[in-house]
Amino acid sequence: MPARPAAERRGRQAERIAAWWLRLKGWQIVGRRMRTPAGEVDLVARKGAMLAFVEVKARATAAELDLAIDERRLRRVAAAAEILWHDLGKAGDDMRIDVILLAPGRAPRHLANVWHGG
Repeated sequence: MPARPAAERRGRQAERIAAWWLRLKGWQIVGRRMRTPAGEVDLVARKGAMLAFVEVKARATAAELDLAIDERRLRRVAAAAEILWHDLGKAGDDMRIDVILLAPGRAPRHLANVWHGG
């Protein structure tokens, strides 16, 4: 099986799991794989007045998750979120960048508000 289609399937599966996890925690999914000129946001979720732009990463082992997110990737998500905010945000809303990390046999790890404009 070619590597790219397999990676694409794994990524979509990880995003489905992350969306399920967020919904269990009371979030409403308002966008999936939202593309902008600045980059893509895997999931956009709302809970009350909070709009979270979520990067989803899955790895084969939990140890690999520590290296799954870097500042460059978060910067792209933040830039995309700034663009999407104009269409999705409402008066009085707050926004943040979250990450959900997935590895087989482990509960999803939700890291909230990971980007502070570095």
